[in-house]
Amino acid sequence: MSFGIWQILLIVLVVLLIFGANKIPRLMGDMAKGIKSFKAGMKEGETENTAQASQPQQPAQNAQDDAKAIDAETKAADASSVKKDEVAKS
Repeated sequence: MSFGIWQILLIVLVVLLIFGANKIPRLMGDMAKGIKSFKAGMKEGETENTAQASQPQQPAQNAQDDAKAIDAETKAADASSVKKDEVAKS
C-alpha cells in the first residue's frame, strides 16, 4: 500500500490542526537539539573510554558533573522555548 499525494496532504493538514503552525518549528528545533546532544554524548563517551583506560577518575565527581551539565542544558532549552513562545505571541 502506497500513499498518494492526497493522503499525504490530509496527514499534514491534521498535524497542523493538532499542533498548530507555531509549535511545529519549536518541536523540530527541540528534536534537532536532542540529536546534537546525543551525538555530542556519543563523542564524549568515546573520549571518556580512552581517558578511563589511561587514567581512572572518581565516579562520584563524574556523576555530579553530568548532573550539572544536564541541568544547564535543561535551563538553556527552557529559556529558548520561553523566548520562542513570547515571540510567537507578539
